[in-house]
Amino acid sequence: MTKESTTDSESGYYVKGEREKQFAYSFHTACDRNGFVLGTIVTPGNIHDSIILNPLLELIIHRFTVPFAVVADSAYKTAPIVHLLLRQRILPVFPYTRPKGVKGMFKTNAFYNDAYYDCYLCENNQQLVYRTTTREGRREYVSDPKICETCPFLERCTKSQTMQKVIHRHVWQDAIDEVERLRHTPVNRQLYARRKETIERVFADAKEKHGMRWTRYRGLKKVTMQTMLTFAALNLKKLANWSWDSSRNPNGVSYFLRIHKTNPHFQVDMRVCLQSEMPDTRSSDVRHFTCSFAEMGKRVKTDNRGETA
Repeated sequence: MTKESTTDSESGYYVKGEREKQFAYSFHTACDRNGFVLGTIVTPGNIHDSIILNPLLELIIHRFTVPFAVVADSAYKTAPIVHLLLRQRILPVFPYTRPKGVKGMFKTNAFYNDAYYDCYLCENNQQLVYRTTTREGRREYVSDPKICETCPFLERCTKSQTMQKVIHRHVWQDAIDEVERLRHTPVNRQLYARRKETIERVFADAKEKHGMRWTRYRGLKKVTMQTMLTFAALNLKKLANWSWDSSRNPNGVSYFLRIHKTNPHFQVDMRVCLQSEMPDTRSSDVRHFTCSFAEMGKRVKTDNRGETA
């Protein structure tokens, strides 16, 4: 049974663990290595992340070009996604994920896959032979229940009443294995290390500085409008910071000096000292600077780093 909000029927019931359950929207976003947002797709909160990567990637390719690499979290680490990226010659960069399974039971990685004979070998050195392929694209490998009946590892291997172990392997599992191999390369390590500095920074700024943690709008269309305008503002702010030549303005002092040249109402006291070079405050040699902006109608005080006090 799918839960539906009585306030906003287009939202989805978002579940993240036992503590976080609410009706929400999700914005699936892509950015470049410098943190500029390239595209976003807003969906109800109950839509899984892995479903949206393909249309988001097509949007980025249509607007710009084929990216060199795609860096994402473990939610996107699925066999269809990895196969899609490798087929388009895009470097997949994903984190390590622990093998899933029941505590105290053998995980899938405890069974050795023999690609030549197309079978698995268990801890008791018995074969799990191929049986069929499901509609979901998973190959089934089953053991012999007559052998498993007397196996000393039966309690840790399966809880099936038929005493038969079944292993599912995706038809594109080789792509996942290739991602695990690439994960240890220096290029992938450097790219994934920048994820926290780019897309995570975008999400943090959007939530903390632009109110994207909550929305006051109802309906997918209005929430999408809010998201697009917010990310446009983030891009413009970053572009404005980049347009300021940092090589000519290495500190806050030169920032105010440049404003003084273009605006005569801006007053600057030229006596400046760095905090690391500041002597004893009781000395008469202490130097500082203050500034004021006459047109604003108020006095703005700044410290020696150029930050507003």
